[in-house]
Amino acid sequence: MTRAANMPPPIEEEWPAICLVRPQMGENIGAVARAMLNFGLTSLRLVAPRDRWPNPKAEVVAVGADVVLKNARVEWTLEDALADATLVIAASARPRGLEKPVWGPRQTAENIRAAQAKGERAIVMFGPEASGMETDEIARADAILTLPVNPGFASLNLANAASVFCYAYAEARQGTDLPSWFQPPDSPPATQAELEAMFAHLEQELEHGRFFHPMDKAPLMKRNLRALFLRARLSQQEAQTMRGVIKALTIGRGGRKKDDL
Repeated sequence: MTRAANMPPPIEEEWPAICLVRPQMGENIGAVARAMLNFGLTSLRLVAPRDRWPNPKAEVVAVGADVVLKNARVEWTLEDALADATLVIAASARPRGLEKPVWGPRQTAENIRAAQAKGERAIVMFGPEASGMETDEIARADAILTLPVNPGFASLNLANAASVFCYAYAEARQGTDLPSWFQPPDSPPATQAELEAMFAHLEQELEHGRFFHPMDKAPLMKRNLRALFLRARLSQQEAQTMRGVIKALTIGRGGRKKDDL
């Protein structure tokens, strides 16, 4: 996959791991792997998958998330899959009568990030497509992750459920770690003097173009134009660009000659 030159290195976090308990369809496993890598997670664990592994159907649906599938860890008991975890979260849409904290996706993500900052290793478990995890399996968890689904239609596709968590986790990451290509521009904000010079230039050319009509409305029209640009919080570079735009439009439309500006 081609990446733009200003894009940072890929995000590939080992923790939290995603654990699929008794998954049934290779297509869903592949879709989970793809969602994980989309949001920077790479550790996938499978507990007693129904179909053989590796699974060609998973590879087709993963669409390039090879690093996740290739390194997927397959165990035949949940105990082995969770052995190295210090924090376990179980995804479930149904109340199980268990005395455990119940967190939404955003709270789960924030709590996991806080725990991992202190050196913990988190695993988030999702149950099989047909019925979800058994109560004894959920009992191993420290907390329950529940999604804000419609109570009248709470059954969510396995890959969709995992995608919601992965997105929430990436959103929590971005809250403190904004991607570099979205960082504020290098050019500092325009000063009042620079903005006033731009406004004077714009208003002068608009007067030459007879924009302010009727003249008694000119003060209001000028205030409205200034408000428009002030809301944009222009940088120095943007203010300079706007002055270049004004100049180019004046010359290019048969207005005053360059030497007259």
